[in-house]
Amino acid sequence: MATKNASEKATKKSTTATKSAKFQHIGLVKNDPYLEPYENAIRGRHDHAVWKLTQLTRNGKTSLTDFASGYDYFGLHKTARGGWVFREWAPNATEIYLVGDFNNWQEDEKYKAKRVEGTGNWELKLPAKALKHGDLYKMHVHWNGGDGERIPAWAQRVVQDENTKIFSAQVWAPKPYEWKKKTFKAKTNPLLIYECHIGMGEDAEKVGTYTEFKDNVLPRVVKDGYNCIQIMAIQEHPYYGSFGYHVSSFFAASSRFGTPEELKELIDTAHQNGIAVIMDIVHSHAVKNEIEGLGNLAGDPNQFFYPGDRHEHPAWDSLCFDYGKDDVIHFLLSNCKYWLNEFHFDGFRFDGVTSMLYYSHGLGEAFCNYGDYFNGHEDDNAICYLTLANKLIHEVNPNAITIAEEVSGMPGLAAKFEDGGYGFDYRMAMNIPDYWIKTIKEQSDENWKPSSIFWEVKNRRPDEKTISYCESHDQALVGDKTIIFRLIDADMYWHFAKKDVNGVAERGIALHKMIRLVTAAAINGGYLNFMGNEFGHPEWIDFPREGNGWSYKYARRQWNLVDNKDLCYHWLGDFDREMLKVIKSEKNFNKTPVQEIWHNDGDQILAFMRGDLVFVFNFSPTRSFTDYGFLVPTGSYDVVLNTDAKEFGGNGFADDSMTHLTNYDPLYVNDHKEWLKLYIPARSAVVLRKN
Repeated sequence: MATKNASEKATKKSTTATKSAKFQHIGLVKNDPYLEPYENAIRGRHDHAVWKLTQLTRNGKTSLTDFASGYDYFGLHKTARGGWVFREWAPNATEIYLVGDFNNWQEDEKYKAKRVEGTGNWELKLPAKALKHGDLYKMHVHWNGGDGERIPAWAQRVVQDENTKIFSAQVWAPKPYEWKKKTFKAKTNPLLIYECHIGMGEDAEKVGTYTEFKDNVLPRVVKDGYNCIQIMAIQEHPYYGSFGYHVSSFFAASSRFGTPEELKELIDTAHQNGIAVIMDIVHSHAVKNEIEGLGNLAGDPNQFFYPGDRHEHPAWDSLCFDYGKDDVIHFLLSNCKYWLNEFHFDGFRFDGVTSMLYYSHGLGEAFCNYGDYFNGHEDDNAICYLTLANKLIHEVNPNAITIAEEVSGMPGLAAKFEDGGYGFDYRMAMNIPDYWIKTIKEQSDENWKPSSIFWEVKNRRPDEKTISYCESHDQALVGDKTIIFRLIDADMYWHFAKKDVNGVAERGIALHKMIRLVTAAAINGGYLNFMGNEFGHPEWIDFPREGNGWSYKYARRQWNLVDNKDLCYHWLGDFDREMLKVIKSEKNFNKTPVQEIWHNDGDQILAFMRGDLVFVFNFSPTRSFTDYGFLVPTGSYDVVLNTDAKEFGGNGFADDSMTHLTNYDPLYVNDHKEWLKLYIPARSAVVLRKN
């Protein structure tokens, strides 16, 4: 591994140059002087990516976009003359046959591929009548010492037999989908993401489809005010219960949800409604399965993956890609381009980035100071790949969205490539849900500190945009708990009808709204909600498995609950909709600074402004305040949202119809500020707009 110690060596170099008056710090260090001791390591990573980019583009003679076109060459394709061509990269193979419905699954010389001279590639050309749309097929691969049936690595359609549960590739050559919305630009100021899963998107106890999601769930997303859906589990995966994170066929849209054309129609319809569509892309690891996946495609288990002790992921029971191989980079970059071009996805949320960055996968590490990111345990090959992936994605679509799911806090992840960053548009603010879980579990309401809350929801690097969220799918899985379940627990089953709400439910309803509002109000990039959590979905997620009798009871979303006006769920859903409406009402919300007005941990009061919006929170469970004053810009203010409003399940203690006028104070005349005095009921929050 030639680049293994690049960061370590760079860190040890002399920092004399950084002290030179003529020396220009790289952008990442300019923005954060505390990174200066590690500038050589940052430059080393940047230079490594530039070197690899130059190599892959043959000194700029071609583009990264041209390089990442493997899906047009490999796999099964119809030729211009109506025949077929099949190609596969399998350097360790000695023979490859296509077997399938067309030859009774027997090796046939007519379907025998030939090695392309001087390469590890294999090619088979066939006449039009040799295959037909819908045929099932696999490769029968031979290698020294063995053979076996395999699904081609570049297969774009893979299906599972309902009876035998066996996966096969499928010849897929329908009439090309005609896009109604040919061009689309996502709205990203701010980015409001609805994280979702197609299969569990239905109320019925079954696997939902792309078409059902388009017809039944997408209209809810539009109505609720989100401008982006983030779809999980798109890449084909053998085990439904893996949530899509043990991928077997990277170029195949999961057939358990429908056809590729039905997925395209879903994306097209979303675009027509102004909704961007991004997908969870899994390049951090792959399923170990050999027949369905890449685990042993042609007798070489290391064809795609690291050898030795880095071969398997110790925590995920999966295989780790070898990002130091150009052919693997080609495969993964082509995968990025494929989903953008063929399906018109608007970008990606990269899963498991922490696992990619470190030899340890981040397991058992604390990451307490900057030195922990530059001590030689970083996988520079993976860092290079992620940097190139971001460069490619934005080359293919300058308006694309890329998000890193990363927990260690690696500096520069969502900084510009030119500044020494890795080029993601956003990083997940994974500290926020962790904070809420810890706070709810370990602290009584009386000890919640607004200063800590405010710090946590805006704790981020100023040069990197983040996606803030209270909870994602991770907190909804069996073994964990959503916020609403942590707050109310079993009382949700007995006291969530409006006529029978008890104190536990009232507390949960109030805090659910406040937690969401303070998190969303402080974003600097985007906000994410997992499907159903906006209305406090009562059940955890438990996919069909042996332990639950292969039941779909908990692998669905119960929309009937939020639609029932006799239950409390619609209060939370209605509040979520109005909250997003208020945030979108402030022009360029992301660019408006978060300006603290006041916090008092004793009173448990927090207030801050964004543009013309004033956000006021009273986290005290028992104390309401009359004429609580804040210094704000002089003028009049109207209430635009109140968590305590009756239409959101509150008490309606305040008169939100009145206009609040600021009170003159001669001490602050030159500051153009006066006192805004409010009645703030216990455990409530209010948003006002300056007129």
